[in-house]
Amino acid sequence: MAGLSLLTLLDDIATVLDDVALMSKVAAKKTAGVLGDDLALNAQQVSGVRAEREIPVVWSVAKGSFKNKLILVPAALLISSIAPWLITPLLLVGGLFLCFEGAEKVHEKLFHPHSDAEPTDNSDLSADNLADYEQQKIKGAIRTDFILSAEIIVIALGTVQGHPFITQVLVMSLIAVLMTIGVYGLVAGIVKMDDLGFYLQRKSQGEGALSLLGDGLVSMAPKLMKFLTVVGTIAMFLVGGGIIVHSLSFIHHGLESVVSVLPQIPYLSATYSTIGNGIIGLMSGLLMLALLSGYRRLRATH
Repeated sequence: MAGLSLLTLLDDIATVLDDVALMSKVAAKKTAGVLGDDLALNAQQVSGVRAEREIPVVWSVAKGSFKNKLILVPAALLISSIAPWLITPLLLVGGLFLCFEGAEKVHEKLFHPHSDAEPTDNSDLSADNLADYEQQKIKGAIRTDFILSAEIIVIALGTVQGHPFITQVLVMSLIAVLMTIGVYGLVAGIVKMDDLGFYLQRKSQGEGALSLLGDGLVSMAPKLMKFLTVVGTIAMFLVGGGIIVHSLSFIHHGLESVVSVLPQIPYLSATYSTIGNGIIGLMSGLLMLALLSGYRRLRATH
């Protein structure tokens, strides 16, 4: 009898693990798009620090991301069980915040092009100023990660709805860990690309394929970071706009109606919804920026 009970237990464990593996695969596919945006945003957020401090800064942000998910996974499970209607409004707030941050970056770039410039050489900053600068970068990256992590967790939660609670916990925890390791491992690789190039240059002593590869990495690194800065800002509108569109049914249906009457061009028509999300995100961000600016002026006059 004891042996039969043990076999039954092992069979139940194997069934749960099979379910976890299957649902984790489904959740990973659904969150892959957000993962790309997360990568672009975080690579942009940690750029601009001194070379010797890049990995410590990435590690600090990664630890903050793990803490975010330690909060978000239990909170999502709790909200899903006692007040599932709260998830959509909370995501909407996060989406609006992302759009606002994107609009603020665009506004500063257009109207205050030098006020937000990243220092390319921090050698003249004092130790205290350097520490403050790094902390600002870390806090900004962790804040952005919190919103993107919330979307990843909610998407993962949607894939396991109706499954046993233990399956939900295991799938969401696995997705949270794998996504964090994947994103910040790639971010670390991107920000250290130039250092790898310099290493290859020294090792090859200026000759052969390694030297050419090193030269390519060194010249590509700053261009890639500038590219990721632009992509990161666009990603704020795409992700934030996507959250808004899927949170407000009248906007979702309106966007679908617009997309349905556009000419169906091969390959291009598949991007209509994504472009629509970006436009909605940009408009929402500019609206939030205008409202907040008006509120600040109103407070200043009183």
